[in-house]
Amino acid sequence: MTHHGEGLLRLTKDADLVRQLKEDYRKSNVTEAEMTMLDYASKLTLEPWNMTEDDVLTLRAQGFGDEAVLHINMIAGYYAFVNRLADGLGVPLEDFMAGV
Repeated sequence: MTHHGEGLLRLTKDADLVRQLKEDYRKSNVTEAEMTMLDYASKLTLEPWNMTEDDVLTLRAQGFGDEAVLHINMIAGYYAFVNRLADGLGVPLEDFMAGV
């Protein structure tokens, strides 16, 4: 998803991090808390039916408060939703997101 990577690059100004996240986030150079957040977002995106209270407790154990957990959940859920809309309509994601 080039569009999302470009936004992250503008935010972080770290091209190496963006490349790492695109290739395999699990091998990226991030903090333990950030990896926990990425694992949560990945699980919510790929297997939402397996989410449990323990997933939220794991975020909290890494220092994320209720508001941060909600934001992580909402952002991951939003992008999963948009991706499914584009997939369901057969629209290339980059073209679809360009209109947002």
